[in-house]
Amino acid sequence: MEPDSAAVHPRDAVERAHLRDPRDASHVMYRYEVTGPLAALVQRFWIPVWSVPPGEEAVQRVLQYPVCLLVVAPGYARFYGVVSGLSTTTLTGDGWAVGVMLTPAAGALVAGGPVAAYTDRHVDVGEVLGDDGARLAARVRAAMAADPHSPAAHAEARAAYDDALRRFLPVDEEGALVDRLVALVESRPDLTRVDQLCAETGLSERALQRLVSRRLGLTPKWLVQRRRLQEAAGRLRDRTATLAGVAADLGYADQPHLTRDFARVTGMTPGEFAARYAT
Repeated sequence: MEPDSAAVHPRDAVERAHLRDPRDASHVMYRYEVTGPLAALVQRFWIPVWSVPPGEEAVQRVLQYPVCLLVVAPGYARFYGVVSGLSTTTLTGDGWAVGVMLTPAAGALVAGGPVAAYTDRHVDVGEVLGDDGARLAARVRAAMAADPHSPAAHAEARAAYDDALRRFLPVDEEGALVDRLVALVESRPDLTRVDQLCAETGLSERALQRLVSRRLGLTPKWLVQRRRLQEAAGRLRDRTATLAGVAADLGYADQPHLTRDFARVTGMTPGEFAARYAT
């Protein structure tokens, strides 16, 4: 839902955050990357269109990135804080949604202040966008009403978000700092301790804690743990290494530490998760 050109992936490419069962054929996922000024606020747009047989349900499990979300669907329009554990969404019947993955900086800008109050919860989009939220929801629903698979409908929905969010530009200095922090954590697997983050950013531990709480509603330790779990899920899914090798590569003291962390958050042991992709 960029205003200009977009890199479109018509079929779902499972990302490291998504723990999608390979047997799940409940939906098609359309993703659009973002270019232009809006890229300072939005990392990606995604549009799932699903069809689940009567009496069945399809549970989607996600190890969410450290960012807030905006989602419009026929029955709701919401602003989501970060789910600190495993995010689950249950699909039933036929439906669609148009979602926005904000940048780390953007959550507090859209919320109008610290996002800690939104961790593990969501609110109606009107609570953060006011009247613009109602206009956004109405415009997205009108665009998607005829054919949720239509590229033209997707473009109109993206434009609606663009118009609603551009007033939050430019990103403030603290927002730019938290963007850099998250990018650092996600690009440096060797950073496994908070004191390393302090050294890399030049922030004291207290300043780092306050920044991450205010802008993300999380802790620096959570950032490191989440990135490691996402990487572990990706490697287990690709079956490119042994469990012991994954634990060593990601800086765990031993394999049991990885197993405990993975099972605590996902509800599955690494072995159970990897077995889904054995064939």
